[in-house]
Amino acid sequence: MKILGILLVVIGIASIAWGGFSWTHKKTVLDAGPLEIKTDKHERLPIPPIVGVVFVVAGVALMIPRGR
Repeated sequence: MKILGILLVVIGIASIAWGGFSWTHKKTVLDAGPLEIKTDKHERLPIPPIVGVVFVVAGVALMIPRGR
C-alpha cells in the first residue's frame, strides 16, 4: 500500500504542476509512392487541479501506518 501511496502522491504533484499530460505523435497525411508527407499531431490530456489534490491526499492517507 505504501508504494501505491507514493505513486499517487507523485502523480498528484505532477498533475498540479503541469495541469495535465501532453504527447506528440507523427501522422501520415499523404503517402503516394515515393512521396510521403507527415505531420506532428499534439494531443493533451488536461487534469483539473482538484484531481491532483485528491490524488495527493489519498496517497498520504495510504502511507500513514494504521494501528491495530
